[in-house]
Amino acid sequence: MREAWRIAALVLLLVGLVACTPTPTPTAAPAPTATPAAAQSPTRLSPTAAPTTAPTVAPSPAATATPATVKVTVYFTDRNRFNAGTPPFEVGVERRVPAGANLPEAVLTEFFKGPTAAEQAQGLEGITSGFTGFSALKVQDGVARVYLSGACQSNGATYTVAQPILKNLLQFQEIKHVKIYDADGTTEDPDGPTNSIPVCLEP
Repeated sequence: MREAWRIAALVLLLVGLVACTPTPTPTAAPAPTATPAAAQSPTRLSPTAAPTTAPTVAPSPAATATPATVKVTVYFTDRNRFNAGTPPFEVGVERRVPAGANLPEAVLTEFFKGPTAAEQAQGLEGITSGFTGFSALKVQDGVARVYLSGACQSNGATYTVAQPILKNLLQFQEIKHVKIYDADGTTEDPDGPTNSIPVCLEP
C-alpha cells in the first residue's frame, strides 16, 4: 500500500514539474535588413550639338555654250532651171562655217569649193567663168569689192560667175552693191553706188 502511494506521489510531482516549466517562447527570426540601394549619381546628359546645316549654294546658271559653227546659205546655179528658162537660176544650199568667221568671205569660199556630189546629181553647178577663187573681199559703206583670182574665161556667155556672186553677197544686209574685179584688179565701174563686173565677163 505504501508502495502504491509512493508511486502516485512521484507521478503527481512529475506532473507538477511539467506544469510549472515555462514553455519556451520561439525566438522570432530577425527581420532581414534591407541593404540601402547605392545612391546613383545623376546621369549627366551631354549637350546635343545642333546639327550643322551646310550653306546652300545657289546653282550657277549653266554657261551658254558658244556654237563651234554657224549655218549659212550658199547659192549655186540650177542647170535644170537655167535650161528651162525658169528664174531664179540660183538655188541655196546649207553649209556650216566656223562661228565668228567673216560670213560674206565664208560664203564665197564655200561657193568656190563647188556643190557636193549629191548636189551635182540634183543639177546644181558652180559657174566660175574660169576664176578659181578670190584674193580679197572688202566691204565698206555698203559696197562689197571682190578681187577674183585665176584666168577669166567667160567665152561670151550671157550667164557668168557674176550672177551667183551677186546672189551670194547681196543676201547680207550690210551689202547693197557688189563690184567684181578680175585678177588684174580692174572692173568697169569702180566708183559709184552700182554693181560692176570686169570687161572679160561681158558677153
